[in-house]
Amino acid sequence: MRTLLGAVALALVGCGDDIPDAFDGLVLVSGPSPYVDGCEQEPVDGVLYRGSEVEPSIAVDPTDARHWIGMWQQDRWSNGGSRGLGTAVTRDGGATWTQAFLPWSRCGGGTVASGGDYERATDPWVSFGPTGTAYAIGLAFDNATARNAVLVARSDDGGATWGPTQALQTDEDPDVFNDKESILADPTAPGRVFAMWDRLTGQLQPTMPIGTGPLMFARAVDDVWEPARAIYDPGVDAQTIGAVAAVLPDGAVVIAFARLFMISTDHATAELAVIRSTDHGATWSAPIAIAPWSAHGIGDPHRTDTFIRDGSLLPSIAVDPTTGLLYVVWEGTAQDGQPDTILAYTSSDGGQTWTRLPSPAPEPSVAAFTPTVAVNASGAVGVSYYDQRGVDLGDADSFRARAWLATSTDHGATWSNTPLSERFDLRRAAVGKTYFLGDYQGLAVAGEAFVPFFGAAIYGADPSGIFTRPLP
Repeated sequence: MRTLLGAVALALVGCGDDIPDAFDGLVLVSGPSPYVDGCEQEPVDGVLYRGSEVEPSIAVDPTDARHWIGMWQQDRWSNGGSRGLGTAVTRDGGATWTQAFLPWSRCGGGTVASGGDYERATDPWVSFGPTGTAYAIGLAFDNATARNAVLVARSDDGGATWGPTQALQTDEDPDVFNDKESILADPTAPGRVFAMWDRLTGQLQPTMPIGTGPLMFARAVDDVWEPARAIYDPGVDAQTIGAVAAVLPDGAVVIAFARLFMISTDHATAELAVIRSTDHGATWSAPIAIAPWSAHGIGDPHRTDTFIRDGSLLPSIAVDPTTGLLYVVWEGTAQDGQPDTILAYTSSDGGQTWTRLPSPAPEPSVAAFTPTVAVNASGAVGVSYYDQRGVDLGDADSFRARAWLATSTDHGATWSNTPLSERFDLRRAAVGKTYFLGDYQGLAVAGEAFVPFFGAAIYGADPSGIFTRPLP
């Protein structure tokens, strides 16, 4: 029987009217926390940041450009995960939203019977298939035990309700943890869906060179999930992370990810790479390197023990639906002595070779972080990200950033930048010793329009919220 998305559902109509001018023209999609104290049903460990909404994902229905589904983490904990995963649906291009919460954690209404009997949830991701069927994925886990699981569900009514929860991977061994899953419905075949994540071992002895982290993969064919399997293993004392996929117009699948080596040491190395499948995920190529990765991180100069938690190691991938041009972006260091910026690469041969593009972030002396890439129906490229352009870093009373959308109509050769918000104070979004809006943000396309879906620190009862820019 299909599971209704919780008892807490509310229509957010024009719910941007009282937000500050920093978010003028945007809609605040998330709202007050629906969760009650003690909903975890276990003694808690860590600091709860009630009202924090972070790490958003969004998908646009290919059969209706004004129908979108968004997801995010609700009420983040200082030591990982959140009380549950929020979801919201709009059918008018982002102007109004109906909000509810997935039953993948106890706070969200999950039970043993529903498959959501977990204390916390994280890493939300959503995707639409070519006929309008929606798919959601998340990671659920306990704080009090070692249980963790990669969970998926399907919606046949546009996100109003979701089908039974299904676990693609479960583990109870404290030496093992699944992480950073994503999902992609194949735009060329209804009912074919791809899920990816990393499965880490050696968690009890992280400083010993014994850990592994293969890239795990599960495929649904005709909406029936096959068993999960490792499709790339970098070996001992190495791991993958941040796997995301794109499907080329000819049906080939390309997964971008980071691979790390010497992970038990203080001098691990990393690079961004892809693997390819020409048979819809049945078999995979060897890894193809894109570029080495390095990043400095971004610290608050007036709170030297506090940093922005960003998506520096996590790639984002998108494909031109007509030409098959691939784009991958990530946060990293472009040159010694300069802060982190947005790095962009393109491939015209299905991911077999890669060419570096100019950065979508125009000022290399300014820290930029957490990018997401998308390509619209005409082949224009969009990259959403944050940066600190125009921020007075000498101001001890705040630590600000701004959300941006960079677009290119010449395949990334040149970029135009448009602010999505004014500058907001990241200190409002503190989660422990980090300023946390999410390891990634959402960006989708509705025909020619880019649909940003991003977190920002706000002013009021909630420390952070999820915003979008509605269609005209």
